[in-house]
Amino acid sequence: MAGMSVEDTSQDQVWLLHVDGSSTTQGSGVGIVITSPQSEDLEFAIKFNFKASNNEAEYEVLVIGMRMAHEARATHLLAYSDSQLIVKQVEGTYEAKEESMIQYLQ
Repeated sequence: MAGMSVEDTSQDQVWLLHVDGSSTTQGSGVGIVITSPQSEDLEFAIKFNFKASNNEAEYEVLVIGMRMAHEARATHLLAYSDSQLIVKQVEGTYEAKEESMIQYLQ
């Protein structure tokens, strides 16, 4: 899984966010694991009530996970995703071309 970090900080303050989104003909859903600096895990599974492409599900879970980590009072977050496209777009290595992907990045 690739990691995304906004800034470097000491390891004792870092929260970890692991996300995975999925979309099939049966629907879309996501999994989230937030790990505190004290190694306490918060685990979530969410099923969407709307249609989403696989990339949209991957972005949705990243945004939701970041919001949840913020609510848990995380100040330094290292996010991991198995979506190379999303990771590379967030890092700025790949350019987002679809309007929906550009909106997620903003």
